[in-house]
Amino acid sequence: MKMWSGRFREPLDPEFEQWQRSIVFDWRLLGEEVAASKAHASALAAAGILTANELAELRTALDAIAAQHASEAGQALVRDHRSAEDIHHFVEMSLAERVGSLGLKLHTGRSRNEQIATNLRLYVRKQIGLTIESLAAWTNALVKQAQAAGEAVMPSYTHMQRAEPVLVAHWLLAYVEMLLRDAARLQDCSRRLNYCPLGSGAVAGATLKLDRTIAARELGFTAPTANSMDATSDRDFILEYLQALTFVGLHVSRFAEEITLFATAEFNFVTLPEAFSTGSSAMPQKKNPDLTELMRAKVGRIHGAAEAVTLQLKGLPLAYNKDMQETQEPAFAVSFVPQMLALIARFTAALQFNRAQMNAAAQSGYLNAMAAATYLVYKGVPFRTAHEKIGHAVRFAIEKGVELDELTLDELRQFGEEFAEDFFPAVTLTATLDCHNVIGGTARDRVRQALAAASERIAALTQEVVHAGA
Repeated sequence: MKMWSGRFREPLDPEFEQWQRSIVFDWRLLGEEVAASKAHASALAAAGILTANELAELRTALDAIAAQHASEAGQALVRDHRSAEDIHHFVEMSLAERVGSLGLKLHTGRSRNEQIATNLRLYVRKQIGLTIESLAAWTNALVKQAQAAGEAVMPSYTHMQRAEPVLVAHWLLAYVEMLLRDAARLQDCSRRLNYCPLGSGAVAGATLKLDRTIAARELGFTAPTANSMDATSDRDFILEYLQALTFVGLHVSRFAEEITLFATAEFNFVTLPEAFSTGSSAMPQKKNPDLTELMRAKVGRIHGAAEAVTLQLKGLPLAYNKDMQETQEPAFAVSFVPQMLALIARFTAALQFNRAQMNAAAQSGYLNAMAAATYLVYKGVPFRTAHEKIGHAVRFAIEKGVELDELTLDELRQFGEEFAEDFFPAVTLTATLDCHNVIGGTARDRVRQALAAASERIAALTQEVVHAGA
């Protein structure tokens, strides 16, 4: 029997009936549906609608339904159920099979509109927790690689041209900063969605005088939602979640792109771990960066999900509309993100950096030109003039086929009388690094401080993840 069939006399068109069912994807919400149903039962008991024995019987039956379908085989039974419209209908029918008419009593004072709104909040909150946990694992892997790199040096790039030398640790910590921002966005999204729609009814609020704080507290929500119309029709949290994940995907993609480039023979900065690489079916010598290539592409799926939900929500009138069913599959479609982050964390830990190659690249191509201009600034030369003088010196060195620090003092002085013997120690590799002695710079002391600070921030994030899961 349908949950709504009383008013109807004609059966549904068979093809439409199958087409509009959501059990084929919202079966994933069984755990959330059971948890929310138990919380609603607690509120009904407090309101005197259920006796203590009825409450206990319902909660036991709901737990049994969840346990029965916890395995992959059990999940398939839910997904492939012949008559259930959705996960709510499935649980109600399963309850009725176990406890008879008492199972039908649970829907007192409740609407599917508030049920799905609650289930989705619970699901997204759980996924955010898993994603932050995996982000913490990746940041830990990056920090450990940064610690192991010590004072290893590499070129930095602007416009994909060599710019200035930086510590490898400095480059790795740039990604740590991105990922910590991602975690903060997800935490903010989780805080904003953490309000309980149960008790909102179909649109105007429950018709029973329910204490909404009971269900909210049992489910770990901050409080009940403030407006019933908004509560049943709000899917902002799904869109915000997907938008936050888009940033995660973008940062994964940027890292994957750099590693893919750095692993080429042309760069030869990193050696790909064989456990995360594949070969060619035609060319025996190949070791292909399949993991980073796939990682680079995943942002398309995530961003596509966010765009789909944006267009699904556009122009919807208040309150619940069936259109909102279409927001579920995009939310489920990104469930791969925690696994993706766990994989890239293990991949990062297994990376090997070719330090000699990186160091050599950082000392060729006039990457100390900025330090050379800074040297002249300290001699009282205006920066624009210093820039021009060093530019002339670089051109001269190019024509001669040497680096800046290989020019003689006499050769340098043709570009300015300010050059002296102290020029040469000012443009060594370590001096070039250490002249960036500002907060956020690649000076060795600054990077050591940044590494310690990042470790503390990651430890705090990890502790928050543990606390949230407790």
